[in-house]
Formats: sequence, C-alpha cells, structure tokens
Amino acid sequence: MVTRAVPEPALELLRASADVWVSPHDRALSDDELREAVAGADAVVTMLHDRVDGALLDAAGPKLRVVANLAVGYDNVDVAAASARGVVVTNTPGVLTDATADLAMGLLLAVTRRLGEGERLLRAGTPWDWAMDFMLGSGLQGKSLGVVGLGAIGRATARRAWAFGMEIAYTQRHRAEAAIEAALGGARFVEREELLASADVVSLHCPLTAETHHLIDAAALRAMRPTAYLVNTARGPVVDEAALVEALRSRVIAGAALDVFEHEPEVHPGLLELDNVVIAPHLGSATVETRNAMAMLAARNALAVLAGDDPPTPVKP
Repeated sequence: MVTRAVPEPALELLRASADVWVSPHDRALSDDELREAVAGADAVVTMLHDRVDGALLDAAGPKLRVVANLAVGYDNVDVAAASARGVVVTNTPGVLTDATADLAMGLLLAVTRRLGEGERLLRAGTPWDWAMDFMLGSGLQGKSLGVVGLGAIGRATARRAWAFGMEIAYTQRHRAEAAIEAALGGARFVEREELLASADVVSLHCPLTAETHHLIDAAALRAMRPTAYLVNTARGPVVDEAALVEALRSRVIAGAALDVFEHEPEVHPGLLELDNVVIAPHLGSATVETRNAMAMLAARNALAVLAGDDPPTPVKP
C-alpha cells in the first residue's frame, strides 16, 4: 500500500513482486482513510505527512511487516510501537543529502542578499534605481556558520558554506571525528549557547524529537546576534514559529529562511507579512533525480523485508 503517488519506476519495481495499491488522491490521507487503506497490507510506503502510530499499525493487522517511510526523518512514525509489533521501519537517508544542502545554501544566500525582497519589489512594479546604498545585504566571506546537527546534511551544507569563505562551528550531542572537522576547514565543536551567541548564520539540521521540539524558542532567538540569520531545512516544530515572528518583527535577529513550518502546510501569517523572511514550500529534496532515488530506495526497503532480507536503510528501534 502506497499512501501517495510516487515516481513510476519505483511502482514498477514494487509491481514486479507484489500487488500494489496506490492512493488515488493527490493529497495527504486522513487518519481514517489511512487506517482503512492499510488493512491487510504486508508493506506500507508512507510519506512524511502520514502519522504511523499504534492505531494505524493495529488497523493494518498482523500481516504487516514493514513501514517504508519515504523521508530521511521519521518523526511521523512511532518506531517503538512498530518494533513491539514486529514491524520493521525504514527511511531514505543519503539520497537527498546534496539536494537538501543545496537548498539550505540557496536559502542562506537568498536571505542574506535580500533576493526575495528584491524580486518582490520588481514584480510589484515599484520604481527603483541603482544606488550605493540600495538594498544592501550581508556578505558571507569571513562570517561564521553555526550548524545545529552535523549529520550528513549538516556536513554537506557546511562544505558549501566553507567554499563561500565562511567559518564553521557546530553543536550536537557528541563531538565529530577530527577528520570530519578538518574536512570542514577546522570546524569547531561548541555548546549550543556559544553557537547561538557567536554565529552569523544558524542553520538547523537536527531531527525532530521531544528534545528538539522548539529548540529555537524566544530565549534562543534572544541569545542570537541582532545581525544573525536563522535557516531551517530540518523540521518545522524545531522552531517556535510564533516566537520567531515576534523576533523578526522586533529585529531581535536580522532575518530567517525557512523550508519547513511548524504546522505544515499552514504558514504562520506573520511570516508572510515580513520582508526579512525567505520561505519555500518544503522543497529540500524536490529535484527529479532525488525524488526518484528516494522512491526507489523506499521500494527496495519494502521488498527486502518481504523477501526476508535486511533492508538497505533500516531505522534502529
């Protein structure tokens, strides 16, 4: 059972070994629709907007063996509940690293150089003329990027920022290997408080967990420099969106660039009103090549479990 249409090559791979039902709706299914659709399934391919909890797993029944989540994050899946029922959970890491890091870098450039603001000015037909002080932004060379979560996407984003001449600092639960720090131009491991206080750009790449929910709240935003920018390509609820709007309105920080939102697909109306915000509709992995690779990996994960083999990318219970 596939909860939403995916690229055809992945469906062809699944159909070669199984009877496949794909949701006919071009939208996220409701909880009731999901529970009805999964009944009797051996495998379910889910999207990041599908809530996979105990109720859904029970609705699927005892035949269910694998939930193949088509995302690198799996905060939408109750992994413990799945494990307790003997259901394997998989995700799609690796294949979307570069696409998401590219987007993070694009957002970083857009907000620091005021690209969205400039485009809106032109599209509105506002008169303008070149001047020495016209729409000045902030350069990146010699500035510091603070990475929250130096996983694969965090490292890839840091590599891009370093190539632009930025200095890299990072924070996470444990310090990275020396070789990783060296590859990022001598990236510095710091505590979160120091990173917030010192970084010119804070870029979020941590998973959404109970510990990281609202990691960036009003206090964290006040700890940042008034000239600093926030970039979020992780998960929306890592940021307290209401607190961010207030911080941007009152210029507690200089700006923010967001690809994800706390109540996605809803966007806080305050963000839409502010010029010092760049927003994108969750486009982190949105390239043809990446979405094809994600779907193929999810299909291979599902088929491996059904065949009694180890899946390529399991989520550890």
